[in-house]
Amino acid sequence: MTTTIPLFPLGTVLMPGSSLPLHIFEPRYRQLTVDLVTGAVPDKQFGVVAVREGFTPDTDGLAALHAVGCTAELLDVQRLPDGRYDIVTRGVQRFRLLSIDDTEKPYLTGTVEFLPDDPLTDEPEGTTRYLSAAARDAHRRYCATAWKNDDWSEPGPDIEPQHLPHVLAADCLLPIGDRQRLLEQTCPTERLRLVRELLARETGLLGRLRAVPAPMTTFAVEQSPN
Repeated sequence: MTTTIPLFPLGTVLMPGSSLPLHIFEPRYRQLTVDLVTGAVPDKQFGVVAVREGFTPDTDGLAALHAVGCTAELLDVQRLPDGRYDIVTRGVQRFRLLSIDDTEKPYLTGTVEFLPDDPLTDEPEGTTRYLSAAARDAHRRYCATAWKNDDWSEPGPDIEPQHLPHVLAADCLLPIGDRQRLLEQTCPTERLRLVRELLARETGLLGRLRAVPAPMTTFAVEQSPN
């Protein structure tokens, strides 16, 4: 089944379960915010999809956007005196983008199909449990290298294995291409392997460069193209 949702192209990749604050100032996205608040958009959800480097949706259309995005649910909104908005959203569900339309609304809309995970298997026995522990350990090492002690926290033990990679990647400054690979991966086991590999690589790079990245929320706000 397909459905049509509002689209918000961004220079970042939103993961299911991740928080994304945005500063809304462009008129078309102000209108989207109004439509979300008033219920004109069902479930207060819109699609976030990453823009390919060197492209812009206004001139390059569908070719400018990655094929897989994530819906964002509006959690909080603050209207500023000049009509701008500060909003907080959370990633909900992945989708595959099939087509876009720039005539129906002031903002882009897209025809999408939602993208479920493959069934979670555990063959051989204990593989998922082992990979979950290894991914958590890689995340712990990354955060100990990249952040101060009070800048991160251990993900809760109740997070299911299929959701764990997205949670682990949420507060790590992975390149957009790597975040997109994680988002597009539909096999939970392979996603655990991938996030462990990526975090281990980034930890090694940070250790050698002795570099401390800026907080993720800074990029989430500043990269909004609206």
